[in-house]
Order: sequence, then structure tokens, then C-alpha cells
Amino acid sequence: MSTDAPGERLTLVETAKTTKAVPAARNAGRRGARRRLGPGRPIPYGRALGPLLLLAFWSAGSATGLIDARNLSAPWTVVTTAGDLIADGRLQSNVWTSTVRALSGLAYGTAAGLVLALIAGLSRLGEGVIDGPVQIKRGIPSLALIPLLILWFGIGESMKVITIALGAFVPVYIHTHNGLRTIDSRYVELAETLGLSRPRFLLHIVLPGALPGFLLGMRFAVTAAWLALAVVEQVNATSGIGYMMGLARTYGQTDVIIVGLVVYGLLGLLSDGLVRLVERKVLSWRRTLAG
Repeated sequence: MSTDAPGERLTLVETAKTTKAVPAARNAGRRGARRRLGPGRPIPYGRALGPLLLLAFWSAGSATGLIDARNLSAPWTVVTTAGDLIADGRLQSNVWTSTVRALSGLAYGTAAGLVLALIAGLSRLGEGVIDGPVQIKRGIPSLALIPLLILWFGIGESMKVITIALGAFVPVYIHTHNGLRTIDSRYVELAETLGLSRPRFLLHIVLPGALPGFLLGMRFAVTAAWLALAVVEQVNATSGIGYMMGLARTYGQTDVIIVGLVVYGLLGLLSDGLVRLVERKVLSWRRTLAG
């Protein structure tokens, strides 16, 4: 028969509850701290916030007269001009020409960067032969090679596509090569222990290990392709967005120039978004801060 007084038993029960609550509170605090350390949950259409704010400032500046229309046309003027260009078919035709140029150069540059990265990443001899020249090319802007490329290939489409390919080639090579070199050596040792053939080793070890780096390189490559396109279309082009903008510069048509810049930006944003989508689908097994 217990001799504890009712007050003492109550005190013991409260103490036990408090003792159990302390670790729970501590764990809850830790979970809260972990939640605070991360960037938080994704915001629906959060990537549109920056462009919308920029558009709002642009509209406000144009409406209040802080932005001179001779230097930067108002957004509604640009929309009207874009409608006129679409109505007469000029915008669609030039966008199609530019897209074909950019995708052609991007395809050649991606293929060259991927093949050379595989050779350099899987062979010491290949790395010794390939990596040095690529690093030298990395230090030379592709656009600085335009005078030399004009001497070699003329001022036609070949020069334009090659310039775009050189801009896209380097980031694909650099990031894919880095992805190959950072594959955990324990996976290679495991493949050797299991006696995997060379094709199976490439398929099950090399490809998954290099894929994150390759996709990151592709994001830089698509941006580099559009940047190179914007420059080469100023060189003796008879069609394309850059040609349309150059012609507008001659006649002082600021609104047409802004339409061209907006189209370049939208194409670059769309390209990057497509690569991001592929990255999320293909690398869905990774757990990162991006969610």
C-alpha cells in the first residue's frame, strides 16, 4: 500500500510530464530550426515575380514621364509594334530563322562538348591531349574569334553556326568533364569487382554520374547560344531577330529594338525552362534545397 501523499503523487506526475515534454519541445525546436534554415516551400509561379516587378517599374516610369520615350519606348507601344510585326509576318519569319541558327549551333556544340568530355574524362591520355586546348579556348571569348572565322568561312551561315557552336561547346565540356571526374571511385571499384563490361560500366556508372554536370552545362550552353546569335546576326545577315534590330537602329525605331530584345529574352527563358524541366524529371531521385 502506497504511503505517498496525494500532493506528492501529483508533483511526481507533473514532473514526469515535464520531463517528457522537454525532449519533445527540444525536438520540435530542432525541426523548426531545420525548416528555418532552408529556403522554404516553392512559391507558385515565383520565377515570374522578378519580370513582373521590372515590367511594373517600366510602366510606371513611362506613364509618369521619368523614362523618355525616345530612349525607351513604353510597354504598350512595344506591344502595339509587336502586333504590327506579327500582322505582316516579319516577326515570325525572323524568329524562325534565328531559332534554326541557334538550335543548329547548339546541337553541334553540345555533341562536340559531350564527346570530347567523355574522351578526356575516361582516359588520362585523352585528358592530356584535349583538356589543355579546351581550357585555352575557355579563356578566349568566342565572339573574339569572329574576325578569324570570317576569314576562314566567309560571312555566310557557316560562320554564324560555328560561332554559336563554339559558345555552346565549352560549358558542356567543362561541366560534363567535371561530373565524370567527381564520380565516387568506390563505384568504379564496385564495377570492377562485379566484372562489369565496358558498355555496362558506361551505362550504369558513368552516365548517371555525369548527367547532373551535363545538364548544368546545357543550361549555360543554351544561354551562350542565344548570346552568340545576337552578335553574329549583326554581321551581314539578311534575316533574323538581330537583322531586324539592326535595321531598326538605322531608322531610330526604338520600339522594334525593344521587341527584338524581349523576344531574345523570352527564347532564352523558354530554353532554360525546358532544360530545368528535363533536369527535374531525369534527376528526380536527388533531394536538394530546390525541393
